[in-house]
Amino acid sequence: MPTAFKRVLLKLSGEALMGDAGYGIDPKVLQRIAEQIGVVQAAGIEIAVVVGGGNIFRGIAGATKGMDRAQADYIGMLATVMNGLALQDALEKQDVFTRVMSAIDMQDVAEPYIRRRAMRHLEKGRVVIFAAGTGNPYFTTDTTAALRALEIGADCIMKATKVDGVYDSDPMLNPDAVKFDELPYIEVLNRGLQVMDSTAISLCMDNDLPIIVFNMETDGNIVRALNGEKVGTIVRGGR
Repeated sequence: MPTAFKRVLLKLSGEALMGDAGYGIDPKVLQRIAEQIGVVQAAGIEIAVVVGGGNIFRGIAGATKGMDRAQADYIGMLATVMNGLALQDALEKQDVFTRVMSAIDMQDVAEPYIRRRAMRHLEKGRVVIFAAGTGNPYFTTDTTAALRALEIGADCIMKATKVDGVYDSDPMLNPDAVKFDELPYIEVLNRGLQVMDSTAISLCMDNDLPIIVFNMETDGNIVRALNGEKVGTIVRGGR
């Protein structure tokens, strides 16, 4: 599979893991995601993953209900570790060697995040799952994805969603919503489009790291996007 990408970071939301259940982890969804990641890894592309924790607990949601924001964010970080371990199990059932690296020390279940060690794992063909966010409250897993992608020298961020790209309004609510094939970072920020949070977009913009937004629920989309086909929306420098 010829591709311009040697190393990519896949950003998954926690909600992507729960399927139609509304909460928790759907094993069938997990298996389907693992199969797609396995195809990419088998093609010789180094792939790292950041997964959110919203299917279990969202820090912001907890804070709005009266919980201390920092405490709520730490709980959310632990939720991402649970998702990371579940994804590791699904990948290893596909015979894909995987390492979970946590920004919060929990050495009995995950390796501590060390940048050079993460890069070495990738070079050896292992999928690396980054868990526990940045280890700091007030930062989202979107920002974690941008930060880790830059730290490991990824060629792009693959942002998995439930729609086939970025629209000017919610396509679930507006049947006339217009899809963008390509967007500059600054337009995403100025329009307030919900691609990733503003900190993540700014990090990508400052370091010219492209973001491909695509529908993970369509089998094979990640491979098609990495193969240069027009899949979803690409966010990068100004046109």
